[in-house]
Amino acid sequence: MPHPVIDLEDVRLKLQSRAGPVEILRGVSLGVNKGDAVAVLGPSGSGKSTLLMVLAGLERASAGRVTVGGEDLSRLDEDALALFRRRNIGIVFQSFHLIASMTALENVAVPLELAGDDDPFTRARAALAAVGLGHRLDHYPAELSGGEQQRVAIARAFAPGPGLILADEPTGNLDAATGAQVMEILFGLRAETGATLVLITHDEHVAARCARTVHLADGRIANDTARAAE
Repeated sequence: MPHPVIDLEDVRLKLQSRAGPVEILRGVSLGVNKGDAVAVLGPSGSGKSTLLMVLAGLERASAGRVTVGGEDLSRLDEDALALFRRRNIGIVFQSFHLIASMTALENVAVPLELAGDDDPFTRARAALAAVGLGHRLDHYPAELSGGEQQRVAIARAFAPGPGLILADEPTGNLDAATGAQVMEILFGLRAETGATLVLITHDEHVAARCARTVHLADGRIANDTARAAE
């Protein structure tokens, strides 16, 4: 029986608001095995992005157990969580989150440098070439289109060789054609590397690229469906 890369058991997250406590996640239990591609769908406010933040250790669960890559995240302090993310998780955000004062090459090299890579810029160049941006190495984010910025973000996520990729609405700020190109790159790299993918999306067509779809509603898993991936 395969060992899960992600193992959530009755995970709950309650946050304070002006109106009082709000329960964002209401008992989510989920297992994801190595190499799986899972799409998480749901309406706005269903808890999709919050779930990703919990998986990344960027938000701590109020209750339940969060195990990622065999690590119980509740047992790690903030420094240990940052080190764990650096070694094991690549994150692709909807808004790219590139460093404006750095070139595409420098943006991709940052996590490699932090990880102590011996030759971060060589690996960063290779990662950018893999997403079709070998000719844009010295361009700053403001000089790149939205699609190019997201491709830089994907290169940055994959460059350190993480076992788990978390993608939060990666096509949300892109037009349909550009979004389709970006998803081809994302799924192509996932297939090449064998990384596990958890993809947050509102797009059924994007979700259909995954072998499994988890529907969230009101902070709970409403449906969990497996099917053949494209």
